[in-house]
Amino acid sequence: MDLNAVLEGQKEEINRELDRVVPPEQTPPVDLHRAMRHSLFAGGKRLRPIMVLEACALAGAERSLALNAALGIECLHTFTLIHDDLPCMDDDDFRRGVPTCHKVFGEDLAVLAGDALVFLGLDLLARPAEGVCPETTLEVVRVGTRTLGSRGVIGGQVIDLQAEGQIPSLEVLESIHIHKTAFLVMGSLEIGGLIGGADKLHRERLREYGRHFGLAFQITDDVLDVTGESRVLGKTAGKDQQQQKMTYPALMGVDRSRQEARAHVEQAVASLEGYGQKESWFFRMLAHSLLDRVS
Repeated sequence: MDLNAVLEGQKEEINRELDRVVPPEQTPPVDLHRAMRHSLFAGGKRLRPIMVLEACALAGAERSLALNAALGIECLHTFTLIHDDLPCMDDDDFRRGVPTCHKVFGEDLAVLAGDALVFLGLDLLARPAEGVCPETTLEVVRVGTRTLGSRGVIGGQVIDLQAEGQIPSLEVLESIHIHKTAFLVMGSLEIGGLIGGADKLHRERLREYGRHFGLAFQITDDVLDVTGESRVLGKTAGKDQQQQKMTYPALMGVDRSRQEARAHVEQAVASLEGYGQKESWFFRMLAHSLLDRVS
């Protein structure tokens, strides 16, 4: 099967459904909804919501059962991007090739747009699909809140901020990447598995895949910040070095960073052992595709 064709088809579906559930720009307060939609529809691969759908399918259920949850995850993801770009955080001017939310609407509206997307995201996670029991829906919401909280993405942002200018440490660096990037991937996969009826062992395998995939994704992102161009990245290249961010290239160089990414890709694929090649082809191909970013 063609991975890119599958990704593109599902991205289009996600975009259509997001347009349906997010208030139109004309809905009062107009500026708030314009700001929300500016960031939500600025582009992006929709990788995390697609992972929700594919994890549901890997568990043996119909992807459609996980659609609301997938939309919720994308709202939560966009919240993290808006707040990550704020002047008091990473202070970025571009995201996904367009000006960041605070550059267009101001810092105050950007903060509130991010906040509003959190609540919309949780609302969508809490909308049960037909045939999904209330207990499962409640656990889906719990996974979503734990993923974002002080021991998840938000905690990772704090670790990242406090690490700026410090002597690079592999332990701290891995903690930043696990919390800021891998946790949302792990949560997306677990939520899809839960809705699909996956047992505890199955969900643990999905989380293990997500941990290594997330680390490989962020390592390749670090490498691209050094070797890429702003127009290709969709954001300002070289920003990590300017802000003295703790990154893999800063710690071990570009070549060793590429090797580290490859090792995590191999571990992600290894976590899929026990699934048939046909059933797990999407996740195997997706993991290997990360290496194409920095080859």
